[in-house]
Amino acid sequence: MPKSASDTNFASRGKASTDGGVWSPNTDVYETTDHLVIKVELAGINKEDLDLTVAENRMTVSGFRHDEKRAAKSVFRVMEIDHGPFLTAIDLPEGYDTDAAKASYQDGFLRIEVPTLK
Repeated sequence: MPKSASDTNFASRGKASTDGGVWSPNTDVYETTDHLVIKVELAGINKEDLDLTVAENRMTVSGFRHDEKRAAKSVFRVMEIDHGPFLTAIDLPEGYDTDAAKASYQDGFLRIEVPTLK
């Protein structure tokens, strides 16, 4: 039986960067009866600009969101959409088969399903 995700201390994630540094996308992590599901909100990011790695039970999602649609000489009144490099790292609980994990990217969401070990 895998250790419950609720018993695991997931990596601390910082708030979005406002100084042009690395930002962290909104992420949900939850359990189903036979999977751990990680859902990352990545609107406006090309699939080619995503990188997903797993090392020693730590899953890292990183990449880059481009800001090429605005005029070069823009004066912002409100700026809440992060651009540039992003990274989120999740410590996975024991009892999940990271080698059998499957990822899909649709409608701006990266969904990763990690099955329980049998």
